[in-house]
Amino acid sequence: MTSLCHPDRPSIEHDQFLKLRVLLAELIPGNLFYSRKLQSVGIGPEISSLDDFLERMPFTSKKELVEDQSRTPPYGSNLTYPLGQYTRFSQTSATSGTPLRWLDTRESWQWMLDNWERVYQAARIESKDRLFFAFSFAPFLGFWTAFEAAARMGCLCIPGGGLSSASRLKLILDNRVTVLLCTPTYALRLAEVAAEQKLDLTRGEVRKILVAGEPGGSVPNLRARIERVWPGAAVVDHHGMTETGPVSYGCATRPNVLHIIESAYLAEVLDPESSRRVLPGQKGELVLTNLGRTGSPLLRYRTGDLVEAVPEQLCQCGSYELALAGGILGRTDDMVIVRGVNIYPCVIDEILRQFEEVGEYRVEVNTTNALPELKIQIEPRSPVENLDALTKQIEALLQKTFALRIPVQAAPSGSLPRFEMKATRWVRS
Repeated sequence: MTSLCHPDRPSIEHDQFLKLRVLLAELIPGNLFYSRKLQSVGIGPEISSLDDFLERMPFTSKKELVEDQSRTPPYGSNLTYPLGQYTRFSQTSATSGTPLRWLDTRESWQWMLDNWERVYQAARIESKDRLFFAFSFAPFLGFWTAFEAAARMGCLCIPGGGLSSASRLKLILDNRVTVLLCTPTYALRLAEVAAEQKLDLTRGEVRKILVAGEPGGSVPNLRARIERVWPGAAVVDHHGMTETGPVSYGCATRPNVLHIIESAYLAEVLDPESSRRVLPGQKGELVLTNLGRTGSPLLRYRTGDLVEAVPEQLCQCGSYELALAGGILGRTDDMVIVRGVNIYPCVIDEILRQFEEVGEYRVEVNTTNALPELKIQIEPRSPVENLDALTKQIEALLQKTFALRIPVQAAPSGSLPRFEMKATRWVRS
């Protein structure tokens, strides 16, 4: 297993600098997409420092990559080697537009498996563990890399693709699964189905629930709810993207903190508007340069993820790697401005998760008028004696938080959709 070490900041940055120079040497001239970018600003393998690179290297956006694949179908020009050297295909979920196709060489794939081992090791997952993957078999990168890395470690890996939630629960209980991998939303959904099927989760052996795919694992209220409905299990967060691979691991001592795997990524936290570096403790957009996915790299990629770097360098867990308070706070493009107030979905989620009675919810964003309006529907987990009082409580907390009146209505039981992968709770009309 990859060693989980925490060198000091100078050691981390020196290692990043050496890896970046090797990467740049490999990209020129083979990778047409990045050769053009690098040559336009005079950057080559001889860069003098990380700051030299960051000051001169232009950003990469998802829009650029989509347009590149449109001009040079089907895979675009961000390929460092001849097509015959690529063995793996992935595709983004396209929750925010046109899907991106992504190819990997054997070497790049192994680099991502190494990163996944960091995630597992930080979560204290061992070869004796039995892992259940509650995902479908699709071009989604996360499932495949997570599954193969765990198998490489010697874990018993149980796939859950193509099964109902009830069938998955039976596999989890019958096979004495110790680690469940899924989205935060689906962990709650499985517990809901267990209650409907009268399956006793206390007789299970799940000790860790490793979540990703959406904000939640680092949100205290949601994490606490998952741990209540899965007795004896601790929630561990992490995140990644199809374009980047596995990016972060959950802190061993602070459950609301994610650490960037800085042996694999050069990370920046920038103001989304000005593109200037923000101070620790301020929110900004996470920008990543991968240092080992050479076959299909990303340099200064604007992820669109909103994060907040922890002010101190040395974490309580002993790591000097960049720490993000609250994990992924949301998406920079998900913010809605209502009567001059910036509203992020993650804040609405944090508020609603304070109410145990709320099982599921949906936020309707009405943009038919000049000023957007919000309306929230909640579906109670079980019959509530006074629904009107519950909706008024939620409205009062929303009013206190945003200084806005946001109407809250109760929806009939079972009327709101359930989600296995990324939840889509915000509906725009």
